[in-house]
Amino acid sequence: MKKLWLILLSLITVFGLAACGSDTESGGETGSTDEGGDEKVTIGISLPSATHGWMGALIDSAEKQAMALKESDGIEYVMTNAADPNKQANDVDDLIAQGVDVIVMLPIESAALTPVGQKIKDAGIPLVIVDRELENDAATVVVKGDNEGIGVNAGKYFVEQLNGEGKIVEISGPPSSVTEQRGAGFKEAVEGAPGMEIIASQSGDFSTEKSLEVMQNILQANPEIDAVFTQDDGMALGVLQAIKEAGRTDIQFVTGAGGAKGVFEDIQNDGLMKATFLYSPTMVEDAVTIAAGIAQGEDPAEAMVVKEATQVTKENVEEYYDPESKF
Repeated sequence: MKKLWLILLSLITVFGLAACGSDTESGGETGSTDEGGDEKVTIGISLPSATHGWMGALIDSAEKQAMALKESDGIEYVMTNAADPNKQANDVDDLIAQGVDVIVMLPIESAALTPVGQKIKDAGIPLVIVDRELENDAATVVVKGDNEGIGVNAGKYFVEQLNGEGKIVEISGPPSSVTEQRGAGFKEAVEGAPGMEIIASQSGDFSTEKSLEVMQNILQANPEIDAVFTQDDGMALGVLQAIKEAGRTDIQFVTGAGGAKGVFEDIQNDGLMKATFLYSPTMVEDAVTIAAGIAQGEDPAEAMVVKEATQVTKENVEEYYDPESKF
């Protein structure tokens, strides 16, 4: 009887150890956790490369906001930058493979990145789009400036300043919703004045250098120009340089969009730059914050967040000028 009792005790001990070992393995197979035992949340951020000042400022703002959320809430982030749509598509594939909880994306080109947005949606990952919209409904939330408002407000300014008559040059951006909406808004506003004529419209690719080159060619081909509408402050600076180098005195004013320090300073100094329309790169901070909330299970307050296209001229430029701005 004593021998039988010892055997039973041995079996109980073996089963008890096996059970403990099974619990340990199960705990090791769960998702990554932080010290509090909660699963970590990770935001994937896919942005273009810093090809111009506005984009560089936006990248800085995204990094700053992501770091702040990491410090305050322990939210991780993975940021990528791409020089072309193919690289951005590959970056997004990597983010999906890493299993991020939400993706913030500024598409380099709307049409080219639309299938990528669909891929994110099909993977079950919420998507927050910044600045340039996609051509489908893949986005959970869109955060952008009032692109059409920029065009409309600029067009109204042109009609007012030129008394409804003038020869206008348009320097546009690369193919995207931003370019299309700003251009459409501008044309809508100036078409109401029959005396207004857009004599040239070319892309400056949101680049100061490219816009300088494009404007040099336009100046050579057009001996009479009254004003220039540019869809971006960086491009406006290239246009200003081309006009200065050509010694042209017929052009009455240039307008931009964004809110660059150099443009504000030209307005302050009574230069050829007379107006710009705000399109702050800090909008990405809202996008990253919204993405963090979604990743933590919050429902976004709205599907479309639009920043106002405030007109800045000599009368109010001091309200917006920041001498310490990187943009």
